[in-house]
Amino acid sequence: MNAIFGDRDIVVVDLGFGDAGKGATVDWLCSPAAGLDVAAVVRFNGGAQAAHNVQVDGRHHTFSQFGSGTFSGISTFLSRSVLVEPIALASEARKLAALGVVNPFALIQIDEEALLTTPIHVAANRAREDARGGARHGSCGKGIGETAAYALECAQAPTVGDCRRPGILRRKLVQLAEHYSSMIGESGHSWPPIDAMVEMYTEFAATVSIVDAGAVATLARRGRMVFEGAQGMLLDEWRGFHPHTTWSTVEPVDARAMIAESGREAYVLGVSRTYTTRHGAGPFPTEDEALRRVLPELHNGHGEYQGGFRVGHFDELLMRYAIASCGGIDGLALTHLDALATARNAAVPVVGVARYEAPRWQSIPVGRWKDLGHQQYLTDVLMSVTAVPQTIPTDPEGFVEYVGGVAGVPVVLTADGPYRADRRLGVTLPA
Repeated sequence: MNAIFGDRDIVVVDLGFGDAGKGATVDWLCSPAAGLDVAAVVRFNGGAQAAHNVQVDGRHHTFSQFGSGTFSGISTFLSRSVLVEPIALASEARKLAALGVVNPFALIQIDEEALLTTPIHVAANRAREDARGGARHGSCGKGIGETAAYALECAQAPTVGDCRRPGILRRKLVQLAEHYSSMIGESGHSWPPIDAMVEMYTEFAATVSIVDAGAVATLARRGRMVFEGAQGMLLDEWRGFHPHTTWSTVEPVDARAMIAESGREAYVLGVSRTYTTRHGAGPFPTEDEALRRVLPELHNGHGEYQGGFRVGHFDELLMRYAIASCGGIDGLALTHLDALATARNAAVPVVGVARYEAPRWQSIPVGRWKDLGHQQYLTDVLMSVTAVPQTIPTDPEGFVEYVGGVAGVPVVLTADGPYRADRRLGVTLPA
């Protein structure tokens, strides 16, 4: 039994706007070096827009729908809360096979109730975002929002289980296409013929293991599970800063529910960088272009629909808001400790922000769940505030102590680089 996690299942949640290092964290938790005997990685939100970068033994892969424990041979379960895109999943499987993963599809199970993201959703997503012009929301352009929105409007939204029922699937796809045909119009976006999609999805159903919700309990009997979240708490559909959010519940409520249903206990591990990042439009009080220039991103560039990658200083208010919004955490994984020295040596040191001016805020108020009026209010305020910088420790040990105090929980995992060897369990830091 591990001294920190005990025998609890671990829920990995990004406390920022995404890109905090969830993938590398999950990869390490699943690796032999961690010694946690993980039986499976469960994805509990998001879809094909996830981009979790992992580098192991000279291999790099951006995990999207496969769990980030795949390089260690750990199986993935895509729960009913995940939006599944089979075309992207097949492409990802081919990339993993090229990297030495034997038969990637043998490592994945999918809940039959998971919603299906199709080329129709993708075309609608891009047409809608194009129509917004300069007022884009920051979508990834991969159909996630349309998949979720259509399912709210129509009880006959296609699911992964429908891939085993060609007749039902065809009827649902025709209905989906009719729903979006007028909106897409002359946008230039399109989708394959319905019959071709039905044939493709039928082959998909014959390739992957499609299961019912009881699969989680079966996995739990095999051992510890790691629940891998997608996106970040500050993009949560109900707690993020509307409308610059994801159509997905990042808050680990679904993960906690699945763990409880399996008769187990959860350890929620929040993940944060030593500074703040954001991909695309939306409020960002501590953004600093000079810091972005000295902390470039190898795997995060400009997205056609998502927009540019933005960088700012460490924001105490955003961290506390994220922790409160996700119902609290048990421990913190702090990544990118090496960035502190990089920024300091470039004479643009990372600073902290504990308050804003105009208006004067020392905390971000958490509203009622699903109160989008409150979330829009937060957006309006955060778009106009001035962040007041303060000097903080920029040596690794001092920074870890500082952030632990901000979070109010122990920092149990640190990383000063992208590789497994760069991670340390506990607050012990490399010399």
